[in-house]
Amino acid sequence: MSRDTQLKERWEQLVTILSDQFSQGEDLDLDAIIYLVGVQELGKVHKEFKKDEKLNLMHIAICRLLEPYGFYEFEFFDEEGWPHYKVKEELPPLKAGEQSVLMKEAIVNYFLEREVIS
Repeated sequence: MSRDTQLKERWEQLVTILSDQFSQGEDLDLDAIIYLVGVQELGKVHKEFKKDEKLNLMHIAICRLLEPYGFYEFEFFDEEGWPHYKVKEELPPLKAGEQSVLMKEAIVNYFLEREVIS
């Protein structure tokens, strides 16, 4: 099975699992799943978040998801429990489709580590 085919199958499996758990019948999109990763990383799953906090959650998720690729490194938790990352390497210029594939791959790997999918 090609790497692309395996990624596509795992992505579809993950979208189905997360959509069944967190959506009202519609498939979650990439941004919604990134947001869920941010909430998971913060560890405050039952809190209502303001708009700016939601953006921060997505930033946390992106940093955490791209950390294994060497782009970010965890630094510390602040006094409110929010994780902070530093940039280790700038992301290369990517086209929109390439960004999407990179994030999907990173998300799939994140949920493979947590044994949500196989």
